[in-house]
Amino acid sequence: MANSVWRLIPLLSVSGSVQMAIDQWLLEQHLAGKLPPTLRFYTWQPTAISLGYHQRRWPEFWQQLSWRGMPVDLVRRPSGGRAVLHQGDLTYAVVASGFGSSRMKAYQTICEFLIEGWRAMGLDLHYGEAGRGYIHNPNCFGTATGADLVTADGCKLIGSAQLRRGDAILQHGSMRLQPDVKLFSQVFGEQLIPVQLPLSEGGDDLIATVIDVLSGAACGCFGMELEVQPLSDREWQDILELTSNKLFHI
Repeated sequence: MANSVWRLIPLLSVSGSVQMAIDQWLLEQHLAGKLPPTLRFYTWQPTAISLGYHQRRWPEFWQQLSWRGMPVDLVRRPSGGRAVLHQGDLTYAVVASGFGSSRMKAYQTICEFLIEGWRAMGLDLHYGEAGRGYIHNPNCFGTATGADLVTADGCKLIGSAQLRRGDAILQHGSMRLQPDVKLFSQVFGEQLIPVQLPLSEGGDDLIATVIDVLSGAACGCFGMELEVQPLSDREWQDILELTSNKLFHI
């Protein structure tokens, strides 16, 4: 992948079903050789809970939740893992190939840009270790596996999930930047200990800083250059057709 050019899709804030359709579409297009490796960052509007592809159990009340007067979406990811609350977070997605056959090695190769980027922002992260309750916990941020990134005191900042098609990989993950502690507790019935970020910015400025630093870290880790290219009208047409797929809806 050295000296290659990757596509960087500018920040998008749209519904969870559309975001998942974009990720799925990017993977399919890359696998077909129609698109280069791609990096993107996005937020979920409205607030949503995403379920892993194979997750079949969740509390019924999740379908009646609201936050700030808006219903909370319930969306299914094309990737595995457990439920993630997307509020106050920033999601990254990498679509690329050439990472080899080992799922865990691919995770750690891709996560390297997250570790390097957050280190540059003053926060050291390392891989988590799954507890005994991992399989039975519906909350992705309730435990930390070897594919997740935690702080020195064990607080989970980034949870990632992966989907592989042949040699192509979609890996996306949620970074908890400014979570609402009360909403998290309402959803999962657990106390959330927010990660104390070393950055002084908030809101859009915080997101812009994180994207800028992580994009630079990705260039260094993957030995590539980024070319900013928004989704075209034709691409949006294909993606919105895919959005109607029941795969992404509960």
